[in-house]
Amino acid sequence: MRIHGSAISPRSISGSSGTLLAGLGVLCFSLSFPATAWALSGGDGFGPWTVTGLRGVLAALAAGVCLIRARVPVPARQHWPALAVVALGCVVGFPLLTTLALRISTTAHSAVVVGLLPLATAVVAAARGRTQLTGVFWCAAGVGAAAVAGFAVAQSGGRPGLGDLFLVGALLVCAAGYAEGGRLARRMPGWQVIAWGVVAALPVTLLVSVPALALEPVHLTARSVSGLLYLAAVSQFGGFVLWYRGMAAVGVPRASQLQLAQPLLTLLWSVLLLRESLPPLALLTATLVVGCIALTQWAGRDGRRQLRVSVAGRRIPNGGQAD
Repeated sequence: MRIHGSAISPRSISGSSGTLLAGLGVLCFSLSFPATAWALSGGDGFGPWTVTGLRGVLAALAAGVCLIRARVPVPARQHWPALAVVALGCVVGFPLLTTLALRISTTAHSAVVVGLLPLATAVVAAARGRTQLTGVFWCAAGVGAAAVAGFAVAQSGGRPGLGDLFLVGALLVCAAGYAEGGRLARRMPGWQVIAWGVVAALPVTLLVSVPALALEPVHLTARSVSGLLYLAAVSQFGGFVLWYRGMAAVGVPRASQLQLAQPLLTLLWSVLLLRESLPPLALLTATLVVGCIALTQWAGRDGRRQLRVSVAGRRIPNGGQAD
């Protein structure tokens, strides 16, 4: 056990506990789109730029308090490039682009398009680090991604619009933030990764918030305020604490595949909370995605077993994880 900033080393977490933590993070994130819709409230809440700025500012205030109370030292210089990617991708880019998309797309449609995020995260992690994954893993991830992509195309009538472009940009910048944050969480506690990320983004989120509050209409309702508070406290901070800690324990690519369940959970919330109609292909997509999740988790465990054997013999074959 290693104590660093009043936190237990992420390496002390078992694989099953790491999967549970990552899964809880996915559950938190699955409510982000409905919460954003509540914050916007169809023009009767906050404006999109106001939502993006304030969720970051409020999360930075909460994170700053936690860092000060825990007396966490400033991260080493070599960690700041990764923290900058987390800040720009997860704190600024993804919230802004998805909020703009939700003004012209439904929550259900947006959720399924962003269902491509697990594959994008795995690709970025494999390219950025030294992770090698089996062909079974990539096939299962590809089928899951194809399922959600086909669902999105079918729902949009085969004509991707401006909202889809926003969403594709969002998943690309978020994949980079997830991958870098997951790698960094192997070197420092996961909660500190996102805490420093939102603090690093504070100058930008403040710069966005001040003019947005002056230029965009603000209607304080219970619905809009609760949506904004959820985004700040859970989507932007608390959920990432669980997510990065889980990723550090089981690896970025394997944990990212748990997010294949996120669009399906968001579909459920969109029906229960927003009274949106459930697309007819949702059940078929759900069946395919659940199967892909099971297969990627099995492939991930097999790869980790190969790595442990190869390390004992001073050899790392293809299919292992060297990260």
